[in-house]
Amino acid sequence: MRITVFGSTGPTGLLLIEQALAEGHEVVAYARTPAKLPSHQRLTGVQGQLDDARAIGEAVRGSDAVLSLLGPKPKSDIPPLISGYRHIVAAMSEHGVERLIAMGTPSITDPADGKDFKVGLMVTGIRTFLPPAYRAIVTIGDIVRESGLKWTIVRFPWLTNRPRTASVNVRNVGDKGGLSLSRANAAAYFLEQLTDASQIGRAPFVTDA
Repeated sequence: MRITVFGSTGPTGLLLIEQALAEGHEVVAYARTPAKLPSHQRLTGVQGQLDDARAIGEAVRGSDAVLSLLGPKPKSDIPPLISGYRHIVAAMSEHGVERLIAMGTPSITDPADGKDFKVGLMVTGIRTFLPPAYRAIVTIGDIVRESGLKWTIVRFPWLTNRPRTASVNVRNVGDKGGLSLSRANAAAYFLEQLTDASQIGRAPFVTDA
């Protein structure tokens, strides 16, 4: 497939690109600094900021799917992140790209979720101490859900640098499981969604165990 990746130069984004190329995909990586990307004949870097609708459209046009690892960081600039997601959705609609796989966190709730004390504590901590980041991730969830696209929001817990494992725990909040996920597993699960329609319109919570 030809896929467009946003958030491509972060640790998980680079692993995603590495795995996608290894699987034979053609990758278009949208980046503020494309020099941070590896060199590969099937990898094209598109330089741009998140407020650049024209460049985002260029990156999306002709792809089979968009994979976005964009998310707020404690000191990130929130308004461009929100407008960036709006531009991505608009570009996908304009160019007929239907499949969107987006990163989320448990701050984005799902009707299938149950109660989980530890997850609830984590979300409460973010809402209390990082309110701009909390509001941003919730807004991103709303933008994706209202996009009219074939979307999946992959909700991550704490990310680690542990190696990839044979399987992951795909569940709802409240089901039994841990609170961490290796970046290698996160990247692999994102790529699996390219050919797995079972999570379209859903927001699975994915952990290592």
